Amino acid sequence: MSIEFYGIPNCDTVKKARRWLDQRGIGYVFHDYKKEGADPAKLRHWIAAKGWETVLNRRGTAFRKLDPSQSADLDAENGVPLMQANPSIIKRPVVEYPGGLLVGFDAAEWERALS
Repeated sequence: MSIEFYGIPNCDTVKKARRWLDQRGIGYVFHDYKKEGADPAKLRHWIAAKGWETVLNRRGTAFRKLDPSQSADLDAENGVPLMQANPSIIKRPVVEYPGGLLVGFDAAEWERALS
């Protein structure tokens, strides 16, 4: 099985998830938000599948550093351009695999989905 893996390479959660995949021999193509940006069509797809509240990481320092005017009154519509402009506020990692989508790393959830 080969999957599409989206994230930022120096993120601890991304590193942990990549190790998890490597230990199981699951191939993946890594997309680095910092270098490749965040595709708005992908963001819309992820939001439609999981909800913008799941895709947007409000806990991180990048989100807290946003100007309050940027983070006020967020919804699926205005969340896409904000995440595209600030890919560090996208929850990591995001994994597209045959038949599904994972947002964030939960070993038990990944085991069920990818085994």
